[in-house]
Amino acid sequence: MQQRKPTAGRPSGTDGSDFSYRMVVDSRYTKVTKGKSRLRPLILVQAALYLIGLSCAILTTTKKDERNTLAIASAAIGLVCSFIGELGCRRSKANLLTLYTAASTIVMVLSVFCAVRSRLTMEERNSSGTTAKLELVGFICAQLEAVVQILAIIVTGSLVNNMSPPTKTA
Repeated sequence: MQQRKPTAGRPSGTDGSDFSYRMVVDSRYTKVTKGKSRLRPLILVQAALYLIGLSCAILTTTKKDERNTLAIASAAIGLVCSFIGELGCRRSKANLLTLYTAASTIVMVLSVFCAVRSRLTMEERNSSGTTAKLELVGFICAQLEAVVQILAIIVTGSLVNNMSPPTKTA
């Protein structure tokens, strides 16, 4: 193979007139790449928030109280949803990303409901200082989950829209 010489300026065999025949990458493919690079950190942040919420729900359980099974289940399902979202993002599967968006939205609503219910009933139970702090951390995580979920819905919607093939007009 012939190597380019810095003084030559142009490789041999090309006179520059073939520019109109070269392929151009469709803009939606670059939009998909940008969307994936925006969605991955959001999924990672969501998974971290679900882990924090899960640990807070488990640690706030005392011996005389029942476990907050709804909070534990919603955080565990949220981790599964994050895995589905990452899989859909990695493999460019629009149906998995749609499932991720729908399921993680339901999980987020459940998490916020559990956190609000926990904060409202905290005063009735006279929680200890550590338990109250953990419930506060769980409440803040649920609020952050809501903000991250809104961002994830926007980014995922744009990503799925760009992944879908363009419709042809007749």
